[in-house]
Amino acid sequence: MSKKDFENMSQKEIEDYFGVTREEIEALAAPWDAGGVDGVPVGEVIVGRPLKFGEHLRLVGFKETEQKIERMDKRADSLGMKRSDYLRWLVDKDLAAADVA
Repeated sequence: MSKKDFENMSQKEIEDYFGVTREEIEALAAPWDAGGVDGVPVGEVIVGRPLKFGEHLRLVGFKETEQKIERMDKRADSLGMKRSDYLRWLVDKDLAAADVA
């Protein structure tokens, strides 16, 4: 179901669709809105997001002209990538070709 479908539905139809009323949602949210929930944390609490590539990363950077950056971005976009993913892909490809990877 798309967002447009829900925009054309009444509150009652939406509640029936999800099987929960607005009041039930409010009751479920109340402990969090009050600042916390009772109970004991399960598992280790880790601050920050998970590692993107399974290990710690170091920054690699260099300066380049605006024109070349625009060309990089255009090429990355044509491949469905972000600039950083495109540059990682190029380095991986070169290292594999040089048998260094």
